[in-house]
Amino acid sequence: MQKIRNIAIIAHVDHGKTTLVDKILHACSIFRDNEQTGDLILDNNDLERERGITIVSKNVSVQYKDVKINIIDTPGHADFGGEVERVLKMADGVLLLCDAFEGAMPQTRFVTQKALALGLKPIVVVNKVDKENCRPEEVYEQIFELFFNLEATEDQLDFPVIYGSSKQGWMSTDWKVPTTDIFALLDTVVSTIPPAPTNDGTLQMQITSLDYSSFVGRIAIGRVHRGAIKENQPVTLIKRDGKVVKTRVKELYTFEGLGKIRTTEVKSGDICAVVGIDGFDIGDTIADFDAPEQLPVIKIDEPTMNMLFTINNSPFFGKEGKFVTSQRLRERLYKEMEKNLALKVIETESPDSYLVYGRGILHLSVLIETMRREGYEIQVGQPQVIVKEIDGQKCEPIETLIVDVPGEVAGKVIELVTQRKGELLVMEPKGDLQHLEFEIPSRGIIGLRNNVLTATAGEAIMAHRFKAYEPWKGTIPGRLNGVLVSMDKGNTTAYSIDKLQDRGRFFVDPGVDVYEGQIMGEHIRDNDLVVNIVKGKALTNMRASGTDDNTRIAPAIKFSLEEAMEYIQADEYIEITPLSMRLRKIYLTENERKINSKKFQ
Repeated sequence: MQKIRNIAIIAHVDHGKTTLVDKILHACSIFRDNEQTGDLILDNNDLERERGITIVSKNVSVQYKDVKINIIDTPGHADFGGEVERVLKMADGVLLLCDAFEGAMPQTRFVTQKALALGLKPIVVVNKVDKENCRPEEVYEQIFELFFNLEATEDQLDFPVIYGSSKQGWMSTDWKVPTTDIFALLDTVVSTIPPAPTNDGTLQMQITSLDYSSFVGRIAIGRVHRGAIKENQPVTLIKRDGKVVKTRVKELYTFEGLGKIRTTEVKSGDICAVVGIDGFDIGDTIADFDAPEQLPVIKIDEPTMNMLFTINNSPFFGKEGKFVTSQRLRERLYKEMEKNLALKVIETESPDSYLVYGRGILHLSVLIETMRREGYEIQVGQPQVIVKEIDGQKCEPIETLIVDVPGEVAGKVIELVTQRKGELLVMEPKGDLQHLEFEIPSRGIIGLRNNVLTATAGEAIMAHRFKAYEPWKGTIPGRLNGVLVSMDKGNTTAYSIDKLQDRGRFFVDPGVDVYEGQIMGEHIRDNDLVVNIVKGKALTNMRASGTDDNTRIAPAIKFSLEEAMEYIQADEYIEITPLSMRLRKIYLTENERKINSKKFQ
């Protein structure tokens, strides 16, 4: 029997996965006593730390009572489901984390379904039992019901439950009896999760993840499914489409703690990193040199949304970014496709524009934000859902939307969702909140979050997941108000903004460079209005009799990238550079907009 356990940690976003991994790393003493580690050790890129979410799955390994436990920390957000689907292939069991108050959320259902379908053994961890209003017993019942509805096997339904608080660093089999450590969880992992199977025979290993090093290039990561892989061994790389490439393993690493250590041989069941194989993609199989056999290719759910990515052609192009050409944009998008399986890039009729398909607004915005930080200047269009024809009927993606909201504003939320063709399915109390469940077209969710948060004074908790393709639900009203568009190029003045405040709310401050066709703010009516925002006060050599008017300007509205993506309409772009984000019309002059207005109706 091998003393290896491979587990993936899955949960809805913000239920405490990465915090739990921190505590496991500390409990297994992989750090020196005087080492400064900080929190959320595995969320190691800037975007993950700023947003407080996991975007890319990570592998770590700990030693506990002479057993090696390989842990895979997965993202919790539905938009990164593609990341979860492929790494579950490396695991033999899953730790399903659940918040003791929130219970099973939409994303919990999504990843649990994938894990149960792969036949993985689950352990349920009811986390955050130190919270007020927590209801661990109810959550346990809810999880059991979820497993039953997802057609879990009898063995999977007989899952152990651990209660505790990752933040306070304790786990116990009884939530009323707190302990001082998390060893109850590690003991359960060792006793419940089946040991990694040893399959004798010729080599088979599927690449489920990749790493990059500036010294050795791309590194293939996966679990050895059968046989053993050795350093300097000649192997066959079988591509997803069945093409065969002869190659050789140069170096071999296994995971230990947060890093990797070099080794000469890895047997089946263990997770390893292979250096020296060129031209591989995720889902390819590394097989025996003489008698290669392919493993089943990883199937990833289809994307549900696309956006147009194009080069920056605004009057301010090239001022802030390093990479501004279409060649650079193309290279970067195709490079992203290698590791981001849920992403698809399609070339358009224009050599400067590409249609990028993704899982949702967050999935695409993380790509845009990463490119911006790398020095790219790009423009993106309005997100569009992907429409399919099924049995001769026009169909669109439908999502399950869950909103937890204070009771007194539940009516406003129901009104907003039903305006966008949403259908209320469930309404029940949950603690001091109302729990609402809807079915709504994906189109209806674009731009909904801002409206719901405004209507509920920021108190709504929203989550959604893709359900299925269903017949087209009809037209959904877009943005209710028009925009204020600049008619001239120059510096914005406080004088102009002050005089135009009764026309709408502004997105720019005084003293900012703007160009003709840039969107300055939101109009109070439903039509667009062209305004002169760069005009200064006419000065004379006469002394003013009495005091001049003091300008009092309302603070400018600042959008986040996701909010801007949800805000723009079909005839608008977001211009994104390393230092700025601007909203603009596709056609900058008023005359061009009138000529091309029919295109966007």
